[in-house]
Amino acid sequence: METLPERYAHLVASGTLTPDPAQEALLPEFERIRAALDAPAPRGWFRRAPPSPKGLYLWGGVGRGKSMLMDMFVETLTVPNRRVHFHAFMQEIHACLHAARARGEADALAPVAADVASAVKLLAFDEMQITDITDAMIVARLFDSLFSAGVVVVATSNRVPDDLYKDGLNRQLFLPFIKLVKERMVVREMAGPTDYRQDRLAGTQVYFTPATPANTAELDKIWQDLTGGEGGRHILRVNKREVEIPAFHNGVARASFYDLCAQPLGPADYLALAEASRVLIVDNIPQLGRGNFNEAKRFVTLIDALYEAGVQLICTAAAEPEYLYVEGEGSFEFERTASRLREMQSEGWGKDSAA
Repeated sequence: METLPERYAHLVASGTLTPDPAQEALLPEFERIRAALDAPAPRGWFRRAPPSPKGLYLWGGVGRGKSMLMDMFVETLTVPNRRVHFHAFMQEIHACLHAARARGEADALAPVAADVASAVKLLAFDEMQITDITDAMIVARLFDSLFSAGVVVVATSNRVPDDLYKDGLNRQLFLPFIKLVKERMVVREMAGPTDYRQDRLAGTQVYFTPATPANTAELDKIWQDLTGGEGGRHILRVNKREVEIPAFHNGVARASFYDLCAQPLGPADYLALAEASRVLIVDNIPQLGRGNFNEAKRFVTLIDALYEAGVQLICTAAAEPEYLYVEGEGSFEFERTASRLREMQSEGWGKDSAA
């Protein structure tokens, strides 16, 4: 099995990757973990296995290649491992906790953590972020159990550890988790200047009108380019409720206007979606007016959340932004939304450029 530095060098030599000093600087950290996990166990009655290596917490701006490096790293491993989006993992943990409580377990977390630890030697989490108070209340105990069992954790995040669950409710109860991350994981920033995700969208049309099958096919092509065609149903947990996103992969979300604006969603739901996403693809934004006034109000709230968070919007719509809402109550107020929709089409607009 080739090492990550070897694989990276081969991809650069073949022209598949462009050399990036910020990425190359992180390769030794991944190789440190791989080599320690692959080291043969000591032989003899009185020889103890060496302690598990420290994990890696890799943070930085969107599109720098954090997830790509982690995926390449996982492919070089020979030990049992699992690569999973952090939100999806926490949803699984909550489901397992519910099942354990239903069985009458006095401490539901202990058997759940033990089951996870028995299955893997390394967990690779993409996009670690904490937005839900129930997650915040259990991660410290969960990760302490995993680390104690010898599980190594590698994680990517857009946030430095000290900014996790920033301004969250009862955040003081979350601080032990931040301390644990710093103790058991090497924290490194990927500070490269190149946003490869935005590069892939540079010069690409992002607002398609009208919402024809041909324009939907263009959205399909963009989804394929950004996700490799992967991704499935994703659940956001917002204030003890579940909000379903039909398709999600590595920070790229896709849903229809109906999914997002014809459902009883509110500002907290859209803020959670904006927090979790770098790119949002929305199908079939209709003409707006008196007949769908409530949906139009939700759409305004959605665009405000995306705009403030700098999420790249890609969509099909019935009309250009200025002609989406031309009559009825709220049409004047929609002018700001139309202006934002127009600005969000400009090249280079996104999370790193939004104010």
